[in-house]
Amino acid sequence: MGTAFVTGAGIRIGSAVARALGHAGYDLALHANRSLESLGALAEELRALGRRVTLHSGDLSQPEAVDALGTQVREAWPALDVVVHNAGLYERVDFASISREQYRTMLAVNLDAPFFLTQALLPSLRAGKDPLVVHITDVGGERPVSHYAHYSVSKAGLIMLTRALAVELAPHVRVNAVSPGAVAFPEHYDAAAREAVLKRIPMGREGSVEDIARTIVFLAREAPYLTGQVIAVDGGRSAQL
Repeated sequence: MGTAFVTGAGIRIGSAVARALGHAGYDLALHANRSLESLGALAEELRALGRRVTLHSGDLSQPEAVDALGTQVREAWPALDVVVHNAGLYERVDFASISREQYRTMLAVNLDAPFFLTQALLPSLRAGKDPLVVHITDVGGERPVSHYAHYSVSKAGLIMLTRALAVELAPHVRVNAVSPGAVAFPEHYDAAAREAVLKRIPMGREGSVEDIARTIVFLAREAPYLTGQVIAVDGGRSAQL
């Protein structure tokens, strides 16, 4: 079917995306920073399906690690059909308390890493057949909430990067974004916090990481004329103020 690279593939959305692509027939380059044990287990699961899988690690807040990862993946995979920038940071901090280091780290992982990894992987993407880059964004990049200023700025930048690259890398490389809603709550959310979120969702329920994964497989296999778009998979949450 093809080849794909997924960052942050050890857990949650990244793991579901990697698994869905593997079941769709893609060989895979998988990245994680801390979730290396679960990444290894996922690799064995996908290899049992007959997929070729390479594993890569690195702290995407560090420019040298991003450069090294790009080189490793490009050398291991001379042609790539799908690149999914899923790895990301998310933290709640009062605006007055956000340090320069917190701001720098947030933008480094959520925006700089996708920017420079795509740049490093351009030769492999250009060698792919109908190649696709997918950014995992967030409604917070367009409709911010309090205490997440640096996160919202990083995701807003990623949305613009989606559109900028869709224009510049066309016609061969397509670039889209998927914006998840409540599909994988942060671990620190208690029952009250989760209920408050669910009340703002027209469909009235939580989604699943598989909803995101299926959307990405659709973009890769069924949507060759779709580029420069941000697809909200959020139960209608972004449709209202």
